[in-house]
Amino acid sequence: MGDKTDSRHFETVYADHAATTPMHPKVLETMTQMLENMYGNPSSLHCQGQQAKRMLIRSREMIASCIEAHPREITFTSGGSEAINQALRTAAYLGASKGKHHVVASRIEHHAVLNTLKLLEKMNCRVTFLDVPANGIVRPQDVAAAIREDTALVCVMHANNEIGTLQPVEEIGQMCREKQVLLLVDAVQSVGHIPVSVRDISASFLVFSAHKFGGPKGAGVLYTRAGIEPVPLIAGGGQERGLRAGTENLPAIAGMARALEIAVDEMTVNQKRVTALRDRLIAGLETIPQNVLNGDRQSRLPGIANFFFPGVDAETLLILLDNDGISASSGAACSAGAAMPSHVLTAIGLTPQQARSSLRFSLGPENTAEEMEYIVTRVKTHVETLRKRS
Repeated sequence: MGDKTDSRHFETVYADHAATTPMHPKVLETMTQMLENMYGNPSSLHCQGQQAKRMLIRSREMIASCIEAHPREITFTSGGSEAINQALRTAAYLGASKGKHHVVASRIEHHAVLNTLKLLEKMNCRVTFLDVPANGIVRPQDVAAAIREDTALVCVMHANNEIGTLQPVEEIGQMCREKQVLLLVDAVQSVGHIPVSVRDISASFLVFSAHKFGGPKGAGVLYTRAGIEPVPLIAGGGQERGLRAGTENLPAIAGMARALEIAVDEMTVNQKRVTALRDRLIAGLETIPQNVLNGDRQSRLPGIANFFFPGVDAETLLILLDNDGISASSGAACSAGAAMPSHVLTAIGLTPQQARSSLRFSLGPENTAEEMEYIVTRVKTHVETLRKRS
């Protein structure tokens, strides 16, 4: 397949699903119905309000079922970042009430965790950050060694958003329960893509966001294990059992519930399909000389492949690929354009320059094998050109 044919055939190749996913058509249909027909406030006593309330209850039950939780353990938020903030502040408050001011977190956590912990450090919270080996997987023995008598919380994400590595959260969760330490699991990248059960993970808090699995932006979930009372971030009315004030965004919540239901129903098929596409992409990119696949080769999400291309500036490569109609990323979307290199890549041992030469491709079920071949062809051409120039 020649380059000109490729360019005409592929108007766009979207390989940035870890940043956000296209909304599923059935989700858009659900949300449109909500906007047109279910405009009542769920707190109102009239029939339109009660109709909206029933949909809110149904959405909560659907979402809880998908992660094997109880509906009362589900709090709706505006997304993963808000849910993480509420979980961290709740843990800090509960810990302080027992004289526990210590938190353990891996160095590859999302910025929503790391930056909130920076704020908590200014409020008498002490944080131990765990080093992560080159494979990008947190070692449970390191978590165990870091837990102290005054440890209130451990933070370990389920799947890393940049390199896709899966963390041993089940083992860590069991350890935390035995030591009576709370556990926050950021499952933003994993929910909807691989099986996630709060029964298996034993998390105290688990968070996820709708737009990572075909749902709308602006909708997320904080799961809080029964017996733990979340501390509200937003004061006001009694919505969400008094845990988050403000009229519920019912269209987005219903869309999130529908998106997760679809993702869980189609998970087995999509996992197999996306894993095959990822492996095809990895095999093709590994034909380029002097490249390195970042993160563990086996224990990773189906759709993420992050490569280090020595001698290549990743942002320049991204621009060239964008001109070819290929959407990829040089790191987390929330830090795109930042002067600092990826904290995830430097945490697993890459130098700042190597981190700036790394590119993330994140795939979804709508991608095709032909698109993987096209990506490989264009990356190979551009890497050769950029290396000659340098």
